[in-house]
Amino acid sequence: MKDSIIKTDDYKQFIQDVKQYLQTAQIKAAVSVNRELLNLYWNLAKRIIEKQKQTSWGDGFIKQMSIDLQAEFPQMKGFSKRNLELMRQWYRYWLSDHVIVQQLATQLHQSSNHSNDTNLIFQIPWWHNVVIITKIKNKDEALFYVQKTIQNNWSRAVLTHHIESGLYARYGKAISNFEITLPEPNSDLARQIIKDPYNFDFLTIREKHDEKELEDALVNHVTKFLLELGAGFAYVGRQHKIEVGGDEFFIDLLFYHIKLHCYVVIELKAVKFKPEFAGKLNFYVSAVDGILKSEQDNPTIGILICKSKNNTVVEYALKDIHKPIGVSEYITTRSLPDEFKSSLPTIEEIEAELGGEDE
Repeated sequence: MKDSIIKTDDYKQFIQDVKQYLQTAQIKAAVSVNRELLNLYWNLAKRIIEKQKQTSWGDGFIKQMSIDLQAEFPQMKGFSKRNLELMRQWYRYWLSDHVIVQQLATQLHQSSNHSNDTNLIFQIPWWHNVVIITKIKNKDEALFYVQKTIQNNWSRAVLTHHIESGLYARYGKAISNFEITLPEPNSDLARQIIKDPYNFDFLTIREKHDEKELEDALVNHVTKFLLELGAGFAYVGRQHKIEVGGDEFFIDLLFYHIKLHCYVVIELKAVKFKPEFAGKLNFYVSAVDGILKSEQDNPTIGILICKSKNNTVVEYALKDIHKPIGVSEYITTRSLPDEFKSSLPTIEEIEAELGGEDE
């Protein structure tokens, strides 16, 4: 930018006004760091955009502003040229759809004296906001990830994982009979915990794998599997033995869902869905209800995850089943040569996997 602009009274007054605003914001930030920081960024971006509309100042103005603010407030971070540009991008992103901005009005335990400025995007950290606006174009999808971040307290790494794995497109999309087998609001909550398809890209297995190899691989990466299943799932065990009338049966994977307060039976099929699969899972769900479920637990849910499915066949198969069951597919993109097979992990390996990742 030309020195003549820097020396103008207009620019000097603008920078002086911004400095005064920042000094006031510093005091507020000590009370509520994240919210006030984002309020600061929002209003600073607004000032930048309005000033650029009023003048012919280009992006050289942003660079000079960054230099001046960092010199004046050396103890404060966030005034790099790149971050000032991100503030402007963030403001424009949400302001581009006034309806969306209004929908962002707070809905999570906010006191009545807060204004509409207190909204969802101000309840997640700055760099979570940056991830969302730089990776997502659709506003409804962006709002979905903002809400899920708040509900599940996602770290930035977990948020990035869910965006890159396309959670929005897969969320609650499985075919199920929950609407007729579970009371409200459990039926809605149950639909929301199932994805279609499940993304098992974290596995490295043979292209022509069987159920045992798939199960082995999932348990060997149980932390990543739990991340893909979503918040609320607690791992109980694999090949869980139940005895019915003196006969032994083994459930592929058994979980307990903390939010739904119920057991979740997961059966794996490395082939296309067949109607008889639903009958077998229905039996397992009934057995868990009769043997494991306590009076405090809600009805057990069954999830069948198969290699592929015909949706019409699934709908007919679930039509007259009275236990809550959902059917999804799974996808993998990484595979090993057929001569290599994954081996059953030891208890120590499973414990190490469970304790090895914080996200």
